[in-house]
Amino acid sequence: MWILFTLAGGVVLGLGPATVAAYTLARRHARNETFQAWREFWTVYRREFVRASLLVLPAAAVAVVLVGNYLYFSALGPDMGALRIATFVALLLLAAVGAYVGPLHAHYDLPLWAYWPKASQLALLRPASTVLLLLPLSAIVYATSAAPVLAPVISFGAWIHLNTWLCLRFFQENEARLHSKGDS
Repeated sequence: MWILFTLAGGVVLGLGPATVAAYTLARRHARNETFQAWREFWTVYRREFVRASLLVLPAAAVAVVLVGNYLYFSALGPDMGALRIATFVALLLLAAVGAYVGPLHAHYDLPLWAYWPKASQLALLRPASTVLLLLPLSAIVYATSAAPVLAPVISFGAWIHLNTWLCLRFFQENEARLHSKGDS
């Protein structure tokens, strides 16, 4: 559904709402809720069209620029090693923070401008959780690069479901920790 609705929006306009809809349904699935997937996906897609685009598109644009820079510096050879490594680190940081944004949006009702700072805070202050998110992401990226047919078949959905499932556990743990600090 994510791929279909992203394409239906002309990729650029479909990416944000399809991503938010996919994370919303993955959250509901992780909570064992029953629902009509196609109808719910369409409902969330329509309802969140503008807001989701504003949430996802700036980061997608930054990712495209960083990937382009990385490929450019790689093509220039070993003299650009430092710039290539710096670009890779920036991509890694974007992936680490971005891994929290979809589940945050699906789980919490925050002002639109607050998702990326909150995701940054979680990514930096919870390094073990962040590494646990990046490991399956890297495995899925590696498997997809080895067998590109996996991308439309399972890669996107697998990442969204696994990412949501992990983040929901991290959120529960964080809320319990914050609650216990408030009691003491």
